[in-house]
Amino acid sequence: MVRVLLVEDDETLGFVVQDNLVQEGYAVDLQTDGKAGLQAFIAGTYDVCLLDVMLPEMDGFTLAEQIRSSGSQVPIIFLTARSLKEDRIRGFKLGGDDYLTKPFSMEELVLRMEAILRRMEVRTPESYLLHFGAYQLDTRNRRLSCGDFSIHLTARETDLLKMLAGRANEIIPRDEILVRLWGKSDYFLGRSLDVFVSRLRKYLSQDKTLRLVSVHGVGFRLEV
Repeated sequence: MVRVLLVEDDETLGFVVQDNLVQEGYAVDLQTDGKAGLQAFIAGTYDVCLLDVMLPEMDGFTLAEQIRSSGSQVPIIFLTARSLKEDRIRGFKLGGDDYLTKPFSMEELVLRMEAILRRMEVRTPESYLLHFGAYQLDTRNRRLSCGDFSIHLTARETDLLKMLAGRANEIIPRDEILVRLWGKSDYFLGRSLDVFVSRLRKYLSQDKTLRLVSVHGVGFRLEV
């Protein structure tokens, strides 16, 4: 089942879109503001994102920018009442795949989604697999494997490892990890992050060529 993240602050429109997509066979997670949408994206795994542009807390363009900066190539369709050419250009420059102006028909939305999904081939299981060193990370089922070793990860462990492996050999600042995975950065969340990093080190001990390095005062790097 294709999973959709729908971020729309108009409750009536959000319900109508969600209900129609569910009837079409999609699984839809509806959020009503940008920050909640970002948290849902970080915590879950989605095949397509439908983002209203004018959102409270964090607008749709900023939300799309955050999604793209995480390394995700999930398809993004903007939904907006604004039809200015400058807005459409900005949306595409931020990595959007399509732009629908309200009011729109559900038939058109579904057809556009299906066209993008066919191009992305998100229905194939391989699209959820991330390979690094001798490991394979199945981000959809949260399963980390290496030879005969296999372990089921928590959602937070999966998101953290996905970020580190997706930017292998790059130092990722602590603050960036905390904000993307927890929504903010403070001392207590930093201690939680250290615990998750320690767990991942144990999981990654099957491949001696991998090192999860702490860069003092800066962040972490997965050396592959």
